[in-house]
Amino acid sequence: MDLDTATVRETRAPAEAVRKRSKLWSEASKSIRKHWQFYLLIIPAVLYFIVFKYIPMLNAVIAFKDYSVVKGIWGSPWAGLKHFRLFFNNPQFWVLMKNTLFLSLYQIAIGFPIPILLALALNEIRNGIFKRAVQLVTYAPYFISTVVMVSMIMLLLSPRLGVVNILLQSLGLDSINFLGVPSMFRNVYVWSDVWQGAGYSAVIYLAALAGVDPSLYEAAKMDGASRFQKIVHIDIPGIMPTAVIILILSVGNIMSIGFEKIYLLQNPLNLETSEIIATYVYKIGLLNANFSFATAVGLFNSIINLILLLLVNTLAKKVSKTSLW
Repeated sequence: MDLDTATVRETRAPAEAVRKRSKLWSEASKSIRKHWQFYLLIIPAVLYFIVFKYIPMLNAVIAFKDYSVVKGIWGSPWAGLKHFRLFFNNPQFWVLMKNTLFLSLYQIAIGFPIPILLALALNEIRNGIFKRAVQLVTYAPYFISTVVMVSMIMLLLSPRLGVVNILLQSLGLDSINFLGVPSMFRNVYVWSDVWQGAGYSAVIYLAALAGVDPSLYEAAKMDGASRFQKIVHIDIPGIMPTAVIILILSVGNIMSIGFEKIYLLQNPLNLETSEIIATYVYKIGLLNANFSFATAVGLFNSIINLILLLLVNTLAKKVSKTSLW
């Protein structure tokens, strides 16, 4: 009897799986017919990711080959982990890792809390004209291109004609070559990046603050809570899920710090702290046409970013119950 029951169950299992699949397909087709306008809108975005993100992933195979332009990607001979070993055994490997990680962590440590503080401050401003003026002033630098931003930084910090050094000299202090001192490079990069992006990032937190239930403020006012207490007990918990998501995304890109700005700010004097993995790959891998080496280093960067993203997402899920998935 037991054997017969087991046999019946085994024969029913495939049939049930087929019915479930057909049911899911029926529901999906109904949803597509009912909301076809929405599906039509997402087709360009899906095609973009397929063409420019997923298909190029196939070319990552050249990291394991001695790529030749003449032979092509699939005709080039296999090299195994040769290019990874070359990178790991390079004397500059640990210097590049240190510079990349330190600059990224410094940027997150400064650039993550400042937009939150700016959003909380703007949310407390009651004068509409002044609030809009501050938002405009802090938001506008985001639209300045990287090349123009670097040019402005160089002009402002020029040892001879820069406004900053002219002010220092008027105070009786010696001029400083900000971009020529290795220890100053990180400060220049991070703080200029904060100035450019803080206003744009604050908009996200302002949107989150706009979604906070007004009844919470009314209840806090009835209880005699001060402005600071409202910020601590209402505003900060209200934007915490948004902040956690942004932090996860920031940590997930910790090895992919902006290449253009760093490369444009580099010079032989600050190379000690400004040389990161991205600029090294560009100089050694691409300018010398060593595409396999450049791809291997880029693939290593992507794997590290993925591992960090998974770790931080898991940690955030356990601590704050908020995560990407």
